[in-house]
Parts: sequence; C-alpha cells; structure tokens
Amino acid sequence: MTSMLRAIFVLAWFPAAATALAVDSTVLQAQADRIAVIERAKRSVVAIFASQGEGGGSGVIISADGYALTNFHVARPCGKAMLGGLSDGRVYDAVIVGMDPVGDVALVKLLGRDDFPAAPLGDSDAVAVGDWAYVMGNPFLLSADFQPTVTYGVISGVHRYQFPSGTLLEYADCIQTDASINPGNSGGPLFDAAGRLIGVVGRGSFEKRGRVNVGAGYAISINQVKNFLGHLKSGRVVDHATLGATVAFDADGRVVVSNILESSDAYRRGLRYDDEIVALGGRPIQTPNGFKNVLGIYPKGWRIPLAFRRDGQRRDVLVRLSGVHSEGELIERLARSFEDPMPIPKRGEEPRRKTPGGEQGEETPEMPEPPPGTHAPPAEAAMPEIVQKHYEDRHGYANYHFNRLNRQRVLAAWRGGNKPGRGDRPWILSGQTASGGPFRLELTGTGVLLELAGGRLEWTASGDFGHPVPPEGSGGMLPALYLWRQLAAAGPDQSGRLDYLGTIPAGGAGAPADVLSWLRDGVETWFYFDAAGRLVALEMWPDPAADPCEIRFAAYGAQQGPIPGRIEVHHGDEMFAAFSVEQSSTQ
Repeated sequence: MTSMLRAIFVLAWFPAAATALAVDSTVLQAQADRIAVIERAKRSVVAIFASQGEGGGSGVIISADGYALTNFHVARPCGKAMLGGLSDGRVYDAVIVGMDPVGDVALVKLLGRDDFPAAPLGDSDAVAVGDWAYVMGNPFLLSADFQPTVTYGVISGVHRYQFPSGTLLEYADCIQTDASINPGNSGGPLFDAAGRLIGVVGRGSFEKRGRVNVGAGYAISINQVKNFLGHLKSGRVVDHATLGATVAFDADGRVVVSNILESSDAYRRGLRYDDEIVALGGRPIQTPNGFKNVLGIYPKGWRIPLAFRRDGQRRDVLVRLSGVHSEGELIERLARSFEDPMPIPKRGEEPRRKTPGGEQGEETPEMPEPPPGTHAPPAEAAMPEIVQKHYEDRHGYANYHFNRLNRQRVLAAWRGGNKPGRGDRPWILSGQTASGGPFRLELTGTGVLLELAGGRLEWTASGDFGHPVPPEGSGGMLPALYLWRQLAAAGPDQSGRLDYLGTIPAGGAGAPADVLSWLRDGVETWFYFDAAGRLVALEMWPDPAADPCEIRFAAYGAQQGPIPGRIEVHHGDEMFAAFSVEQSSTQ
C-alpha cells in the first residue's frame, strides 16, 4: 500500500484524525498550573558546588537574605565556602552557617544580595500518601546552566524511619516519594503540588542497587527542619534529643519502657520501667519506630509533652529532652569518616557559558559569566573576601560569626526597648506575694535582698553559684534573680561565656523563643526572649543533674520596661512563689 493509499484509508476509517484533537479545558488548565508552579518554585533551587575540588549537590533558599537548606553530607565536603548557582544563571559565594550531622541538615547563606527568591515553607504533617510532589535539584551535578532538573511523582509514605547510616546520620519521620531522586539531588527541595517546601531531599534507596533511582527516595520533613532552624542559625553543630529511655513491644503489643536512666528528666517526672508510652510530642505512639520518629524531630533541650500509663492510670507531664551525645562527643565524632546516605557525584563537567566559538556559538567548559555583585570561583584556595567577612572559626562551632550576630541581635532588642539603667544602680521592686503579703526585692551588683512579712532573705554574690542555693526548695531563686539583673544592667562581658543557643518554646509551649545561654562559675542559665524582645523566662541549673530554678516573667506594661507585672518561680512540677509587682525602680 502506497503512502497516499494509507492516508486515504486512515481518513476514511478515522475521520476524527482529520481535525485537531480536542482537549478538555480542565486538563489544559491543570497543565498550565503545573508549569506555573514549577516555574515559580525553581527560582529558589540552588545548585551547590565545592569552591575547590569535586563534590556538591542541591539546596533550596528559604529567606530573602540568602539562607538556604541543604544536607550535612553535601555541605561537609564543600567546607567553609561553596558556590551556589540559581536558575537565572547567576552564581554566588556561600558560607556554612550551622550543621545538624545526625539529622543530615545544614544551613548555608548565599552572599551578595538581600532579595533572593525564597521558597514558602509548608506543613509536612499535612502531607498525605498519594499527594502530588515535585523534586528539583542538580542530579549528577549536570546542571551546567543551573536549571534544576524537575521530577514529578506522588508521596509514597509519611513518618518513615530510616536507621542510622554509618556513625551519625539518622532519618526520622521522613517523607517517601517515587519522584526520581539521584545522586546530586541531595539537599534539594521536595515541593507539594502548590510549590510549598515540605521536605529536604536526603536519602535514596541505593544500597545494593547501584547509583540509579529505583522509586524509593526520602526527604527530611520540613517540620523537623523548622524545629532545628533557630539552632542552625546559631552557627553551632547541633545535637538531637533523647528521652533518656528506650522502648520496646511487650507481650501484649504495647510500647513500654524497656530501660531508663535515673539521671534523666523523664525519670524525675515519674516515668519508670514497664510504663506504657501513650503519646509523645502530642502524637500517639503505637510502635517503637513511631517513638523514634517523634524524638528525631526535636533538638536537645526542648520540653515536650509525654503521656504514659501505669496500672490503667494515665499521666501527662512535660519532659525536657537531653542530647544524644555528651558535650564534645559530637564534635569528636565529626572527625571520623561516615557513610553518606547517597553517593556524592563527582563533577562530570564544569558549568559552562556560551562563547563565540563558531557559527552556532559553541560552548566551552568555563564557569558562567558572573553578573555585577557576584563573581566566579576563586582561582586559588584562599577564601573569598566576602566569605571571610561572614566566617569566624571557633572550636565546637560550624561558624561562630552567626552566633555572635544573633547574640548581639537579641541583647540589642531587649536592652533597646527596656532601658535598664546604669549597672551600678539597684533595682527595687515591691508589691504583693501570692498569699497576699507584702514584699520588697532589692537587686544590686553584689547580691539580693528579699523582705517579706515573715522575715528577710539575703544572698551575696561571692562567685559561688553552686548547689545548694537559697531559698530551700526554689532551686536557687535569689541568685537567679541576681543574674537577671546583671545581664540587663551590667552585661555578660564581666564574667563567664554568653552564647546564642537557638529557639526553644519557653515552658515547653507556645512559639519558640530566642535563647541565650550564660555559663558563669560552672552554672548555666538560659534566658528566653519573645519576638518583641521581652524576657519571658530564665532557667538556672546550680546542679546539672537536678531540676533548674525556673523564673517566668509576664504582664509587662505598655512601656515595655525591664520589670514585668508578675514574676513566678517554679522548681520541678511545683510553683514555689509568685510576686505581683506594683512599684519598681531601675534608675
């Protein structure tokens, strides 16, 4: 049959083929919406390359000032400085900010502008199996023009637990997707159908399957990242949390405590061997893996709700989580080699720019031409000047520069609004106690005097903040109040070390607050500041193995001075004292 006869035959039997195929408008609109979401989302995707040598991966910008998320296993080989390329073809210097080696997350900062395109953060707890999702990134480091590769799929699983890889990495509560993830996608974004960031790609199922995707990739949930974000901005190497207890199934299929440390806060709150774990962090616990999933999304130091059952009776408590590693252990283990959760590809070819090389404009293996305000990678190993301005080396930190910045920011916001007065002037507060009796509190640079209807309490700052401290049963109320006044009026530079820890909900509830840690004479005190710069709580540990003295500050006046209208003192599960402040002077 000739070609002409074939055409006549087709048109005779299939007349619809002679006209354009009509496509339902909803299908066309869905396609247009999908393309628009991808176009918008890809602007925040970063192709990460090591400044020197080989290695790299992907990342995603989360704020206009250039903060971007990636994997620890991507950032670590890149070192202090790296390069980040965006889909518009521009390449920027970037510097390490903070690292979470256990959770395989790192925070970096792109430098050179303050209007970077940022991805909106979603809610990974709202993600359901079957939802559409996009993965974008730099697989095999082939994004020579920094245009991210886009893959499309569904959410295959939620709340997945992946056992530690090597010595550190543990993927808890992660999201599984069948959208293609390959080496080089590490650290890139997992977007939902609306272009919201719901996860950071980190792990593929490559073991014993080679270096290609098999439809089982995993992303660190964005809600876990949100919990750690303040800690990552501290410039520290941050640790994950443990309850100080392990769990297992019992003969009846219940999740029960199989072992517990008597030094843990969980033990002090009443948890014991063989108690059934009902819920943790507000999430029902039905399996040991589910228990590990919840623990994996919290940093060291957070207080979270715990529900347990004994003899049919349920008890709800707030438990402070301790660190998985002891102080210094995490830093030591970073020096050891570990198995990456996904192979790090070598750079197949250098990113290129088009140059006049013939009639077609042949491509040569060079870095893209940098626009004004950016520059190409340095020709030598010296750290670029712009990175040097944003990096400060200190043992135990990923980048101490950012710890210093945040510490100064918090103190400036507090002191700027509070006008605490001269450091040599006493603070005098008076009013009523919770029982209705009068009180007068005098705080000076040398000590504390508290006068009550039944007598007086006095404490002098002699350099000894150790246990026991007065008054009995308070955990150290008088020295804690002294440190409050000293931080506000005199500042921390006189003694000890002040660090920015990150963000932690004060009292275990509400929005995370900025936390400063003051280590003085072997005693650690945490100061919590809300978004308005007000001090809302402090916790002082005279004895690290015991409950701290916790002081809560509330009812600030319209002038937002340094003195609140109410001061509560808590120790353990009990409120020790409460003061309603009616008059105060700090000048």
